[in-house]
Amino acid sequence: MAVMVRENRGRAAELLTVRQVLDELGGISRRTFYRWRELRLAPPCIRLPNGELRVRRDVLNDWLEERAEGASS
Repeated sequence: MAVMVRENRGRAAELLTVRQVLDELGGISRRTFYRWRELRLAPPCIRLPNGELRVRRDVLNDWLEERAEGASS
């Protein structure tokens, strides 16, 4: 289940669970995702007070665009 939070400008930002991010990335394993986090290759995450991680939808989309083949640097 995605969670919505308010951004500074009043827009709602969708927060994705790790499972949702894994699915968006074509079903990569949880282990791969956490390894990417260790290597600082994963999209930036938000750690909630309960310890769970969330990724903002817009941050994930930007992260994917930066990695697209042929993307300008």
